Amino acid sequence: MNNNEVISILNGLVESCRRGQEAFRSAAEGIRNSEFRRLFNIFGQQRTQFISELQSEIHRLGGDTGKGTTTTARPAGNTIPFRLPVTPESRDEAAIIAECQREEETAVNDYQEALKADLPLDVQYVVKRQYMDIKDAYDRIRILQRAA
Repeated sequence: MNNNEVISILNGLVESCRRGQEAFRSAAEGIRNSEFRRLFNIFGQQRTQFISELQSEIHRLGGDTGKGTTTTARPAGNTIPFRLPVTPESRDEAAIIAECQREEETAVNDYQEALKADLPLDVQYVVKRQYMDIKDAYDRIRILQRAA
């Protein structure tokens, strides 16, 4: 696999992390439960760190972040923006958690696809470590969903 292909995959993961970061930020702002808010803020900060790590790998490989199409990005037909209810009366915890769960499921799938590629071992290590954390976040959100 050449550097451009690896860079393209990493840029796709950056975009996936950005979507997650935005989803968690919106969820933290929209949810009333302070424990859930704290957890969503932690996950959002984690995605910020992941973006930084991925961008470092992209730069190390001689690439530019955010350029071109990616192999791990969501197909255009499946792009569903993260939306929270707008009125305070409709701030339904279950709906907010469900949106986060959908976004994390997409991230899990994006990372699984990236790990199928023949990535260099040092890059694979970073992606696999992040995947494990994202999978853990997804599992925790699924537990929240059942409790909500």
